[in-house]
Amino acid sequence: MKIGILITGNPPEELAQNGHYGTYFRHLLGDDGFTYQYWSVVDGELPDSVTDADGWLITGSKHGAYEDHPWIPPLEQFIRASYDAHIPMIGVCFGHQIIAQAMGGKVEKFAGGWSVGAVDYTLDGESVAINAWHQDQVVEKPQTAKVIGSTDFCANAALLYGDRFWTIQPHPEYDHDFIEALIKFRGKGLVPEDQLATAMERLNTPLDTTSVAKKMRDFFKKERA
Repeated sequence: MKIGILITGNPPEELAQNGHYGTYFRHLLGDDGFTYQYWSVVDGELPDSVTDADGWLITGSKHGAYEDHPWIPPLEQFIRASYDAHIPMIGVCFGHQIIAQAMGGKVEKFAGGWSVGAVDYTLDGESVAINAWHQDQVVEKPQTAKVIGSTDFCANAALLYGDRFWTIQPHPEYDHDFIEALIKFRGKGLVPEDQLATAMERLNTPLDTTSVAKKMRDFFKKERA
C-alpha cells in the first residue's frame, strides 16, 4: 500500500539532521506492507491527483490552519477531493485541524492555552498517553465527524469520518527526546514556563505510541467497499 505523506511543516533547525516530518511517520508506521512518497505542501508541492497514493497522511506544522498561506486553500481542496473519492486519509495535529476546517469545522487559537508533553487521552474508550504540542485546536467538529478521542482540555482530540478519515490532535510520532528539544528550542517565550516545567517532569512517562500506530496502520489497511 502506497502512503502519500503531505508535509506541512518542518522540525526545528536543531533537529534537521533527523530528517523531515515524513520520516518520523515512516518510522512510526513501519515498512510492513507500506511504501511511502513525500510531498512538501508547505513549499507549494501537491500531488497531481488524489489517486497518486492509496492513502494520505498530513503532518503537523507550526502554522495555523486559519492562517493566510497560499498552500492552504489547495490543500483543503485536495482533502475534500480525497473524501469524495473514498481514499483514506490520516491527519495529525495540524493535519487533524486542517482536515476539520476543510470539512466544515472550526479551528482557532484556543483561549485555554497550550497542551505540551505527555497527556492522557481517552481514545476509543481506552486511556492512552501521547505527546502533545499545540495551542490551536478544533473547537467545532464537522457534521460528518464522530469524536473518538478527548480530554477535558481538548474535547475534539480525535475524529473519525466514517471509513474515510481518521485524525488526532496529539503527536504519536514524537518521542520524549523530540519534546525535550521543542521545549528547549521552540518553547521558551512561547509556552508558559510552568507548563514547560511540567512537561519536563513527565519526560519519563511511558507512551502508548505502539498502540496508536497500530490503529493508524489498521485504518489504512481496512477493507473498504
